[in-house]
Amino acid sequence: MQNRLGVVGILIKNRENVADRVNHILSEYGHIIVGRMGIPYKDRGVSVIALIVDGTTDEIGALTGKLGSLPGVKVKSALTA
Repeated sequence: MQNRLGVVGILIKNRENVADRVNHILSEYGHIIVGRMGIPYKDRGVSVIALIVDGTTDEIGALTGKLGSLPGVKVKSALTA
């Protein structure tokens, strides 16, 4: 399966409740994460993480699926063709 380059946006509400689990999942998929930027957006009460990923659609799908299953976590991704 061919690797694809993409961007994953993660929006987290109630960071203190899920931060450990989010970081554990990101660590688990560290081999496909090229870059990561995290911003606590206090005015809106959320944290935002942007990832650049390079992996198979299965790997990226597994990463986004695990993150999206956490309470208060929303995930969107855009991949190259």
